[in-house]
Amino acid sequence: MLMSSADRPANLSYGPNGFRVLSPGHFVECAVTGEKVSLEALRYWSVERQEAYVTAEIATRRLLGQA
Repeated sequence: MLMSSADRPANLSYGPNGFRVLSPGHFVECAVTGEKVSLEALRYWSVERQEAYVTAEIATRRLLGQA
């Protein structure tokens, strides 16, 4: 069975002002919750950890070591 890019996660490189798609996909997974985050909705990530977050609250908790 062939999978479209919408069926698999994207592989991204996170930078301070945006991200670069290394391999195509429609979403990434939140590093804390595992929720799928569409690339269009992705707003929160860590450059140092190279991971995405679904909300600002979860990103803040993760960066403070509470998640």
